[in-house]
Amino acid sequence: MRFSDFLRTTVMASAGCATVLAAVTVAGAAGNGNDLIVPFSAGWWVIAALFGIWLGRRAETSPPIASLLASARTQASLPEVNPARTMLNRLWPLFISTVGAGAVAFVVPQVPAVATGFAIIWSLAWRRQASAVRAIEERDGARFYLDKTSPLDPIRLVRTPGFRSNLFELNGASGHSRAQPRA
Repeated sequence: MRFSDFLRTTVMASAGCATVLAAVTVAGAAGNGNDLIVPFSAGWWVIAALFGIWLGRRAETSPPIASLLASARTQASLPEVNPARTMLNRLWPLFISTVGAGAVAFVVPQVPAVATGFAIIWSLAWRRQASAVRAIEERDGARFYLDKTSPLDPIRLVRTPGFRSNLFELNGASGHSRAQPRA
């Protein structure tokens, strides 16, 4: 699976988990009859959203992703691509925490409320990373793929040859100035 696609899917999965947990929180709070859980939860979610937006404000790659890209091993052929297995292999902590927090929603609705905030932070903080990785791929003429690893091992990347972008040459920014005809 391409690393930029993995990052984009991770953001969407985190946002989806946050949505499910928020709905379960509201349903659990309604079932308990506690009127304060939803307003306090909504306040936490707004704070989490602002913090996630602040963390994800940069257009460049984050330092952990930059070091991951730099440490990618080069390979001439494409690695095995199985997106479903890769997502399950890498995002199992997100899925387990979502199911676990949702399971106790009708007993302790505060747990999914807190988990919702962290899923919001995660999705907003990583929202620009896929674009940054894609820009690096276009600049360097390479593609980054997730390497097959154990679910408990850190992520490793494989760098394969790709097509280099010549956008700078196409739009006239190649360093050569052209005289414009006078009207």
